[in-house]
Amino acid sequence: MMTKMKMKPVFLTLILTCLHYLALSDYQGDALFALRSSLHVPINQLTDWNQNQVNPCTWSNVICDNSNNVVSVTLSSMNFSGTLSPRIGLLTTLSTLTLKGNGITGEIPVELGNLSSLTSLDLENNRLSGKIPPTLGNLKKLQFLTLSQNNLSGTIPDSLVGLPNLINIQLDSNSLTGQIPAHLFQIPKYNFTGNSLNCGRAFPHPCESSNNDSGSSKKPKIGIIVGIVGGLVVLLSGGLLFFLCKGKHKGYKREVFVDVAGEVDRRIAFGQLKRYSWRELQLATDNFSEKNVLGQGGFGKVYRGVLADNTKVAVKRLTDFESPGGDAAFQREVEMISVAVHRNLLRLIGFCTTPTERLLVYPFMQNLSVAYRLREIKPGEPVLDWATRKRVALGAARGLEYLHEHCNPKIIHRDVKAANVLLDEDFEAVVGDFGLAKLVDVRKTNVTTQVRGTMGHIAPEYLSTGKSSERTDVFGYGIMLLELVTGQRAIDFSRLEEEDDVLLLDHVKKLEREKRLDAIVDRNLNKNYNIQEVETMIQVALLCTQASPEERPVMSEVVRMLEGEGLAERWEEWQHVEVTRRQEYERLQRRFDWGEDSVYNQEAIELSGGR
Repeated sequence: MMTKMKMKPVFLTLILTCLHYLALSDYQGDALFALRSSLHVPINQLTDWNQNQVNPCTWSNVICDNSNNVVSVTLSSMNFSGTLSPRIGLLTTLSTLTLKGNGITGEIPVELGNLSSLTSLDLENNRLSGKIPPTLGNLKKLQFLTLSQNNLSGTIPDSLVGLPNLINIQLDSNSLTGQIPAHLFQIPKYNFTGNSLNCGRAFPHPCESSNNDSGSSKKPKIGIIVGIVGGLVVLLSGGLLFFLCKGKHKGYKREVFVDVAGEVDRRIAFGQLKRYSWRELQLATDNFSEKNVLGQGGFGKVYRGVLADNTKVAVKRLTDFESPGGDAAFQREVEMISVAVHRNLLRLIGFCTTPTERLLVYPFMQNLSVAYRLREIKPGEPVLDWATRKRVALGAARGLEYLHEHCNPKIIHRDVKAANVLLDEDFEAVVGDFGLAKLVDVRKTNVTTQVRGTMGHIAPEYLSTGKSSERTDVFGYGIMLLELVTGQRAIDFSRLEEEDDVLLLDHVKKLEREKRLDAIVDRNLNKNYNIQEVETMIQVALLCTQASPEERPVMSEVVRMLEGEGLAERWEEWQHVEVTRRQEYERLQRRFDWGEDSVYNQEAIELSGGR
């Protein structure tokens, strides 16, 4: 009886702990449902936002990370009215909040300043009134702030000057007055037009950055130029250019640069990209001379170039843009690079379009690609040391993690390999070449398309079904890790001479089973490496290249494993499964071999005599 009495407090503690956990996990759903209620959502919208459901990660227009933290809420043009609930300030893990194109009224809640993880806030084209809350200055990670086309009044808070990562601020078409903090004019992209502020002709600073409308604001549409322009001169110039091009190329289909919903979304409409003239890039590349070719891919060549201001660039010239694949590739690259900004992703800095050309301009990566540094270096050039290879592995993983788990829509690269991982001046990894990537709607787990990629790097399920997902990128990343460790190509027929496997993956698996790790490592390293770190990278690579996509880790897990967290447990589980599979395979092989012997090695038996 005494034992039972002692047990009761223990069970009571456990119950209270569980209740506390449930209360914590409920707050996100409660905050989002409070937002839904305050917005006066039409009856046919957000029908799956269930107040009684603890986890909101399955709700439409909501994205969560692997820990079930809400990181993105996108509710654009859904015919809402009502106001913004202050309880949204409880979602401290939120990185993207988009509510543009609705009829939301009232003030911007000061509680938005609690969203410490926010990188993008878009409240454009609503009916919001009152002042811009100074608490927005607490959002130290904020990159995009869009409050255009509302009824906001008062002055621009000085606190916005303290946003160190802000690259795009859009406050146009409101009723703001007073002084614009001088530091805001230094932001790459800004727009303060349509207010009563100290900018414009009579003031030292223009009300709009010079590159603000280089994209969709001048897009041709059914014979007219539709756009938001800084002045009458730009409008007339754009119209004249359109009609000249139309007259010279009668019958040519109109240029469509970014075919996405919402043509006024300035974060997608070429962002801070520069529009180059054909002549500029022709001169920069010495008329696209073959001596300046850096590489060649499925959609065209990449040229080394030097602009008039001595800026070194890489110019990608699409050779088959008139085909559906080529034109779509151009649109995809421009769309994606506008929303994917990360230190380990290649930054698109400009573009050029003519009726016969599509060109993309990137920063020049002076250390070229990982593939070049592994296998194509010239005499006297340094070999990639082991420390750099480790840093490249982690940097590339972080770039892919950003594409898969922090972009909305998420982005699948579809051609991850050493040749597409570039190296900047500090030998930091920069994932490039989004020409084969595919934007994927966040509500879908895969997308059916024609197979694109490089043999040896393509996941088996993608090759057999044409269905790609984030896990196909994980497979390609695993092969790239093996390239880093071995310095070898994914497919090498020269290995046949030594009766080895043609596929690098099979070759490494065989050596790993035989515990011959030293035979795996690139000989160019001259044994200057840590064998435990080599083993770690090989283990991560083999986990990434499992035949079943469901068994592969996601990129955030890959990052953690490379940082030393969770690999041992995952590897032990993989080894158990792999040993079982190999034993089954060997059993079937023995049965097959026995069957062959039984057929071919028996003496002939005379079944009947001559007739």
